[in-house]
Parts: sequence; C-alpha cells; structure tokens
Amino acid sequence: MLSQHTTELVVSTRGRGFHEITGAVAGVVAEAGFREGLATMHLAHTSASLLIQENADPAVRRDLERFFARLCPDGDGLFEHTCEGDDDMPAHVRTALTAVNLSIPIRGGALALGTWQGIYLWEHRHAPHTRRIVFHLLGE
Repeated sequence: MLSQHTTELVVSTRGRGFHEITGAVAGVVAEAGFREGLATMHLAHTSASLLIQENADPAVRRDLERFFARLCPDGDGLFEHTCEGDDDMPAHVRTALTAVNLSIPIRGGALALGTWQGIYLWEHRHAPHTRRIVFHLLGE
C-alpha cells in the first residue's frame, strides 16, 4: 500500500557555492522508512538551486561556478533588479537556468543515485542564507 510522507530540511549556507546535502537527503528517506518509491524535493527560494552533480572531482563544481560567473556576472549593467546588491539578479538568473525541484527514485530503501552523483544545494548569493527544502515522499 502506498504511503506519503512530507517533511522539511533546513540548510544553512556559507554563501555562494555548492553545499553537498546527499547525506541529509538520504537521512530523510531512511527516516520515512520507504523501501520503494519517489522522493521529490522543492527548494522554496528564488536565488539558490538543487542539482545532482558529480561528487568525485571538486573541479567539476569549480568549473560550473566559473561558467556561470562568465554567463551571468555580478554587477552586469543589463540588470535593473539590484535591490539586494550586485549578486541579486544574477542569482535569480542562475536559479532560472537550473532547478528548484528534484525527483529521485527510492530503490531498496536508498536513493537510486549513480556512483558519482551527489545532491547539492547551490547557493547563488554571496551572503550566507538559511534555505528550506520541502520533501514529499511517496512509496511503500
């Protein structure tokens, strides 16, 4: 019989960059006790993202950060929305180009991630923030 479980995970960031949350997400799944199902996550913010990315070589995350810095630089004169500083609108663009939702299958009581995959909260603002991830798990 299918069951549902909702919960929330709060993540404190140190500012712009990748914050691995794989262990914390696995903990949410383990606490729910599902053997098979689907974990859906929603980051309730507009200036940070959720990503599944390589967790073996940190150069991958540094390269992504450099790419987005070139694609959408802080302080770009193109942007009108600068209420909270030069990184305000670039953070929103970064979020629009990535994702605030992830769905990951649960198989055998664990997240069905690939060998080199980790789950990351990607903070796009320079200042530290407290971010809220809402989980909905469906399974048995």
